[in-house]
Amino acid sequence: MTRDRTAVEAWFLGHGLPYFVAEERAAARAGLRPRRLVTLALVLALLAAGVGALAWATETTYAGPAVWMSLTGLALLWYAATALHARPILGFALSRTLGSVRFLVPMASRALPLLLVFVTFLFVNAEAWEMTTNLPFGLLWVTVLLMFGLAVLFLLVRLPEEVDRVDDEVDDDFIVRACAGTPLEQASREVAADPRIDPQEHAQVSGFERWNLILVLLVIQSVQVLLLSVTVFVFFMLFGSLVMETSTQESWTGRDYIPAAPFLPHVSLSLMKVSLFLASFSGFYFTVSAVTDDTYRRQFFSVVESQLERAVGMRAVYLATRERR
Repeated sequence: MTRDRTAVEAWFLGHGLPYFVAEERAAARAGLRPRRLVTLALVLALLAAGVGALAWATETTYAGPAVWMSLTGLALLWYAATALHARPILGFALSRTLGSVRFLVPMASRALPLLLVFVTFLFVNAEAWEMTTNLPFGLLWVTVLLMFGLAVLFLLVRLPEEVDRVDDEVDDDFIVRACAGTPLEQASREVAADPRIDPQEHAQVSGFERWNLILVLLVIQSVQVLLLSVTVFVFFMLFGSLVMETSTQESWTGRDYIPAAPFLPHVSLSLMKVSLFLASFSGFYFTVSAVTDDTYRRQFFSVVESQLERAVGMRAVYLATRERR
């Protein structure tokens, strides 16, 4: 039993499910103790004060919030990876997404054309160029981060529904299918054949384990949306470098042309700003479409649906086996 448990827990850790292991859950709970959270809050407050003082001294008012929001995000990510033992979640989600880049091509072929038709009208619009050009870069970056934050908030509202949907489908056939090729393959058959055990009794995922699954989905979806947003940014940079003449940019922005690349005469800071703004807007659109539109939903969740089912099935068999023994 000890050897089987070690193999199963190693499988959980290797597949981004550290909170399915009791010791890792205990360590994560320790990282959420009030004393440690107060220390983290004080560090972030000192960071905000330092960044604010630097922004005031250099007279870059809007750069302060942008830098603080970026550093706060990185600090929280570091805290999650270390104190909350979320590094396996981040590592698996990133490797899973980057290893499935080939799936981004059909997703992009479905999501991009209609979006680009719509967003291109904003790109060839004088008001959009004037607005983004007049925005200080710090304020523009704050806008981009707010778009990303809204996308993450939307995912956090909708992704739990995916977890609830999967754990409601657990039955004997489900666990046998989910555990195929895992350390619990034989145990799943035994559990399915035992009439005294109802897999549904062990299927409902809650607490840290539920958040583990949600975080895996969140990171995978965020990376997918980020890659598609970068694609939109590159598209508009290339498109603008071909069609946006210097005189047109000066007329639309009301400012003198400021080159951003020495060998690309039409690439300017204004072009970079409007491309960045439209790319962030497109990323938010991708996020909403991925979890509301059935066509995009199948494409986006096809990458992780089997992994989600396997995790829920493995957990049900793991708990049922421990109860039997």
